[in-house]
Amino acid sequence: MESLLTNEWLYYFSEMEEQNENQLNIELSEEIAEGIYSNLAIITHSSSEFVLDFIRVMPGIPKAKVKSRVILTPEHAKRLLTALEDNLEKFESINGRIKVQQEPSGFPMNFGGTMGQA
Repeated sequence: MESLLTNEWLYYFSEMEEQNENQLNIELSEEIAEGIYSNLAIITHSSSEFVLDFIRVMPGIPKAKVKSRVILTPEHAKRLLTALEDNLEKFESINGRIKVQQEPSGFPMNFGGTMGQA
């Protein structure tokens, strides 16, 4: 997850372009544009940085790999939180409230349904 562009960031960057003579061009390669699916995130922090690990957990497999790691300054983490909150509010105003189910403690994650057998 190397590119986090929201409407707010695009607006921010367009405002920057108007205010500054320097223009910021953001490139998005095909590989990055495909994105990385994650159904688990683990967040840790120190006094100088936040580390967001994005993981894909598959049903019935007790092992998972970190698919992407994003390291942020505390200030940028706060801006990201604000942008996420704003986008969630907009999403819910159009699509209805997102229902968050309580996960049972422990792993692996419960994906529901029946377990397949080979």
